[in-house]
Amino acid sequence: MPLKLLNNVFFQSIFLMSLLVVVGIFIPNWLVFVITKAIAYGLVGLGIITLMRGGLVSFGQGFVFGIGGYTAGLLGTQAGLTDAIILLFISFIFTGFVGLIIAPLLARYRDIFFAMLSLAFSMVLYGILIKIDAIGGSDGFVLPESTYFGIKPSKEYADYILYVVSVIMTGIVSILLRYYYDSTPGLIALAVRENELRVEYLGSSAFNVTVLNFTIAAGLGGMGGALNGIALGHIDPEFTYWTTSGEFVFISILAGYLSVPAVFLAALLLELVRSFSGRYFPDTWQLILGVFLILSIIFIPSGIGSFFKQLFDKLKNK
Repeated sequence: MPLKLLNNVFFQSIFLMSLLVVVGIFIPNWLVFVITKAIAYGLVGLGIITLMRGGLVSFGQGFVFGIGGYTAGLLGTQAGLTDAIILLFISFIFTGFVGLIIAPLLARYRDIFFAMLSLAFSMVLYGILIKIDAIGGSDGFVLPESTYFGIKPSKEYADYILYVVSVIMTGIVSILLRYYYDSTPGLIALAVRENELRVEYLGSSAFNVTVLNFTIAAGLGGMGGALNGIALGHIDPEFTYWTTSGEFVFISILAGYLSVPAVFLAALLLELVRSFSGRYFPDTWQLILGVFLILSIIFIPSGIGSFFKQLFDKLKNK
């Protein structure tokens, strides 16, 4: 990617982050909370998008989502570490390390075998967590209130402060990922998606690219789990359940793999549809969500990201 375009991506991201921070001042608290949750889910979806660029889809991202959430929760309750920024960073590093350990096993598989093996890891962790009464069992446990650089905000501003932190950290992650996607390993992943055998013949390793992508996806999933747990103030085994992983796949399909911002827009649409459907149609909100996904696949087969890519291409040509 030319340097000029990289600079454009950087400054556009800074502008968008600044805009979101300012907008957060004027929107109601319930919407601030919904957007923060959407950012948490979007981070996990961004990890799946990273895998999708290499032709793979994980049905078990609840595994790293749960590890990230429990990492932040246990550090808060057992070690007394309550700084949200540090917790997010530690969760990212730790789950990325876990992903690096299991990635060589998963990277040997493709298609449905990769998807189901990742799901198996998630459900094994779910089964373990509901049996450990020391960390709440099936009920989970409550997290202590978060601090920021040692300062504990008032309840009136706590949600907004977390929102600002999540916007800034996600913006930084998104910029770095955009750079990675346009780097040599990121472009090789696209080649692996199209023809893995030809990539191997040309001297690159599809296995290594998959390991790298899964490690990144694991780190992002852990950060998303930690952010979701901090926002909710509660952690439970449902973080690792297969339906939670399914929601991440929903976000990824809706967004497509062509754009980073589209992932967070898709996550926000999911949260809004779930919130309003759950409020007005509490017994059928899953049906509404399913219809929404079907319509998205029919009318936007390449995902929301295709619109962003078209806009980006027009700007690039100018």
